[in-house]
Amino acid sequence: MTTDVRQPDFRIDPQFTERWSPRAFTGEALDRGTLMTILEAARWAPSGSNLQPWRFIYGLRGTPAFETLASTLAEGNRAWAPQAGALVLVLSRTQRVVPGKEQPQPIVSHAFDAGAAWMSLALQAQALGLHAHAMGGFDRAMARELLGIPNDHELHAVVALGRRGDASQLPPSLQERERPNGRLPLSALVAEGRFEFGS
Repeated sequence: MTTDVRQPDFRIDPQFTERWSPRAFTGEALDRGTLMTILEAARWAPSGSNLQPWRFIYGLRGTPAFETLASTLAEGNRAWAPQAGALVLVLSRTQRVVPGKEQPQPIVSHAFDAGAAWMSLALQAQALGLHAHAMGGFDRAMARELLGIPNDHELHAVVALGRRGDASQLPPSLQERERPNGRLPLSALVAEGRFEFGS
């Protein structure tokens, strides 16, 4: 689904411009095998020192785990995300005990690595004819408490996964936003040799 706002400046594989994050889902539950295929792709993402700090907590639609994850969402996301087939919380371990040391040391690349795993997840979902929409709008303190997440893990996003539905099911304010969006030009994001970017 490439539109006029999804024309790359340079030739790239179409999977990158065809991937987008809809809000309208069919309400069809994902089966566990499909979700595990998506998470398996995320497992193979690169990470600093191969520490693989990412972690995923999931709930399939129609299960208590799904309802718990949905209850942590911000009000705007609760208007559409509960129609997804699965919800997945993306988090990452922020510390590790290095061999020969007693005190935990920070994993400085944990968020960067979790981002790589999220992208792998999103592209695998797309390859299966599904969509993934990551949401930063959720109550992290509530999720930490309800899901028993220790303090040495950072919570990044809740991802809605499923089959794309009809945009007419969305609130009117979201219907007009239900389309792929564009990106800044590459020239605004890349500089040679030193930091030379506008504000």
